[in-house]
Formats: sequence, structure tokens, C-alpha cells
Amino acid sequence: MSPPRRAVALPPEIELLRPWQWSKNAAVFAGLVFAHRLGDPGSVRRSLLTFGAFCLASGAVYAVNDMVDRSRDALHPDKCRRPLPSGRLEVRQAAAVAVAAAGGALGLGVAVGERLLLALAAFAVLQAVYNLVARRVAILDVVVLALGFVLRVAAGAWVLEVEVSPWLPVCTLNLALFLALAKRRSELARMGDAAAEHRGSLSGYTLALLDQFLAVAAAATLVTYALYTLAEQTVRKHGSHGLVWTLPFVVFGVFRYLRLVHRGDGGEEPDRLLWFDRPLLVSVAAWTAAVAAILRLGRG
Repeated sequence: MSPPRRAVALPPEIELLRPWQWSKNAAVFAGLVFAHRLGDPGSVRRSLLTFGAFCLASGAVYAVNDMVDRSRDALHPDKCRRPLPSGRLEVRQAAAVAVAAAGGALGLGVAVGERLLLALAAFAVLQAVYNLVARRVAILDVVVLALGFVLRVAAGAWVLEVEVSPWLPVCTLNLALFLALAKRRSELARMGDAAAEHRGSLSGYTLALLDQFLAVAAAATLVTYALYTLAEQTVRKHGSHGLVWTLPFVVFGVFRYLRLVHRGDGGEEPDRLLWFDRPLLVSVAAWTAAVAAILRLGRG
């Protein structure tokens, strides 16, 4: 994935870490928000350090991936502009950036404690599984990517020692599958016969098959989110059924994303869409505001 077209130019060392993709690490804040810990400075600090650790850890992984994939990225219409395939950064420089980012993540893990260190270790194992095996196998590739999001949610709750509804990671898994499948569809539609040369798993997909998978993942996302809002544990914890009223924002966001994917407007770059598609940005902001208000009123 290339940097957002409208982003300010970054030094190649920073660009290598893909900071525009760090928004996915915001999943670690789910435990902080839904456990009503936003008013606890200690919990906020631990969550912010956890977010920073996952940003640096994922940045290190991106750097390593770019070192491994630089020859294939050179053939991609967008990825050829990345620091390594474009020649703006040498492999030894990229390796130094990766080591520094991994060291920073480890340092934050030490600051937070054993739980975050274990979560980062699990993240490293999951990334190794993806890069060594899953990225070449259709379906397994998107499942492993989705598990990375579930791990972030679990880690965010675990470092705070709070309980979250089991529906929350299930919903996270379905949403992450939806986004990963949309990315695969966009890659396949854009690169056609050359897609498998860029990403091995794409040889196991067709556009028709991915459209079926997307329909299932979208429906599963909406159903599991609705079940989460109505679950007895959710209602008891938040003091009302109010979260169900946030469902229309989720429906709009999923349908809007599907429309953009089928129009060819950026399914390969979900992070860019989140920041630069105005209707999608408004729906996310409205959902966030509604959740904040409902949780506050429910506890009121």
C-alpha cells in the first residue's frame, strides 16, 4: 500500500514505517473505552503506551516486508514509489530503521509490563506465520490478517486487566475479514493476470468468489455488531440498550465502503479511505460521538 496521495511528503525512513496505517492499532483502545476507563489516568497511559508499542512493532514488520518484497513492489503501479523499490533508501538503512522500531516497541513493552511483552511476542509470531506461509495461501492470508486485529483488541483489554464482551472480538474479526477481502478484490481487479506475481495468494481468488466472500463478511459484521449491542453483558455493563442506536452508522459505513470498492476507489488503501472519503469519515466520527454519549449517559 502506498502513502496517501494527499499526504505531506515524509522522510523515507519514516515513510518506510507507514505511519498512515497506524490507525488500525487504535483497536487497542477498545478495552479502555468499553470498560469505562477513560477517566482513569493510569489506564489511559497504559493504553497509549500499548498503542505506541503496536505502532512501532507494525512499522518494523512493514520495513522487513519491504526489504523482502522490494523486487516485486517495483512491478506494482503504486508500491514502486515506496522508499526501497524507488531507490530512495538502501537495504542497510531500512534494516537499521526496522531494528530501531522493534527496539522502541520492546522498550515500551518493558515500561508497561509482562502482559504487553507477551502480546507483542504473539504479534511477532502471527506476523511470522503470515509472511512465511499465509501470504501465499488464499483464504488463510485474510484470516491471519484478521486475527491481527483481534489480537490488538485482546491486548488492549489484557494490559488493563479488564473484561470485554466475547462479541467484541468476534465483531472485530468479521470487520477485519471484510477489509482484508476488499483489499484482495481491489488488488485482483487492478492488476489482472499479473496479480499472482505480486501476491501469491491472489492466484487462489477470482472476482466472483471475492464478491461472495465480501457479502458474507459484510453481513456477519453487521449481525455480530448488532448482537454485541444487545448482549446481556453489554447492556449490564453500560446500563442501557443505547448502543443499538449506533448500528445505522455501522451499516452506512460498511455499505459505503462496499460501494467504493466496486467503483475501484481505493479498496487497496483502507487507511486512505478512512481519512479522505468524506462520507466515510463523517460516519466514523458520528459513530464515535454516539458511542461516547451513550456510554456516558448509561453510566450517568
